[in-house]
Amino acid sequence: MTGMTSSARPLLNRRLAEFGTTIFAEMSALALKTGSINLGQGFPDTDGPEEIREAAVRALRDGRGNQYPPGPGVPELRTAIAAHQERRYGLSYDPDAEVLVTAGATEAIAAALLALVEPGDEVIAFEPYYDSYAACIAMAGGTRVPVTLRPSEGSFRLDLDELRAAVTDRTRLLLINTPHNPTGTVLTREELTAIAELAVERDLLVITDEVYEHLVFDTAEHIPLATFPGMRGRTVSIGSAGKTFSFTGWKVGWVTGTPDLVTAVRSAKQFLTYVASGPFQYAVAEALSLPDSYFDAFRADMLAKRDVLAAGLTEAGFEVFRPAGTYFITTDIRPLGETDGFAFCRALPERAGVVAIPNAVFYDHREAGAPFVRFAFCKRVGVLEEAVGRLKSLAG
Repeated sequence: MTGMTSSARPLLNRRLAEFGTTIFAEMSALALKTGSINLGQGFPDTDGPEEIREAAVRALRDGRGNQYPPGPGVPELRTAIAAHQERRYGLSYDPDAEVLVTAGATEAIAAALLALVEPGDEVIAFEPYYDSYAACIAMAGGTRVPVTLRPSEGSFRLDLDELRAAVTDRTRLLLINTPHNPTGTVLTREELTAIAELAVERDLLVITDEVYEHLVFDTAEHIPLATFPGMRGRTVSIGSAGKTFSFTGWKVGWVTGTPDLVTAVRSAKQFLTYVASGPFQYAVAEALSLPDSYFDAFRADMLAKRDVLAAGLTEAGFEVFRPAGTYFITTDIRPLGETDGFAFCRALPERAGVVAIPNAVFYDHREAGAPFVRFAFCKRVGVLEEAVGRLKSLAG
């Protein structure tokens, strides 16, 4: 009986007690066990540009980044991030004082929330939300206040009146994600204008998760909240290389904001990973300087994949919410005679040899997300076509 604890108190601290193993781990294990096509977790099944992979190899061989990189990130990458924000959005940032490199966007979110939120502060997030948001708010001691995006005319939309009503004297921060995972919603200029006016009026800080900034389709456009009046000084903007360049394992993300905001986030971040991804930082600096043709081709490729999966899911009997951004499609399973996304996703590998994610895990109001299921389309077209072929058995 060595190593046993005699304490009656649970080992896991109570702030994290509600968070078990992530649904992604559970469903990925199910995919392996059943030999299913995994359209659950959002990672590509092919690597990004060969020239960028070679840039990482070159950095390794040249001894750049093999030891601890500078705390804020290597200068080349911080300069490239600032240049990217200027070129794409007309946002001017000082690479030395207003840019911080992180271990992916997930660490950036964690560090920003740990830095800016005190116990008892309320944090408003749109549900369904990326699952790390809830855990990071809890670790910071904050109280999450979900505002629900609801299905309307083929997409999920924000109710601005509901958002305004959610703000109280205890609200510290808005946590915004656009393009939005998992619904694929891209907030419009009108919606962002209203959010900016609310933040200024109520003196709120804002964290914006913009990791899918280069994956917007059709007539949608990505407009950073920091570009709106009064927002640059109160917004922590988060970006990532993983989603844009298809190297999710490199874990290179970044934060941009005013010197005060970035210093605050860095104060928390330095005690999380301190630094990470040394050689990859140099490669991502080169990636951010790729010509517009790369970003255009990347978006066009994902758009084609979206349309293959959307058509197949429609044919299989799902109601499909065609995403304006990201590489996920949310579906409604009720036309298939199903109402419980968890049960549906746990049974789907045996029924059809495909793995998806139940959206309810991204909700506080589980019943609001119960009939919705998310599929990722960042896979090879042949894989998507095979998955679509398997799913058509559901329509029978």
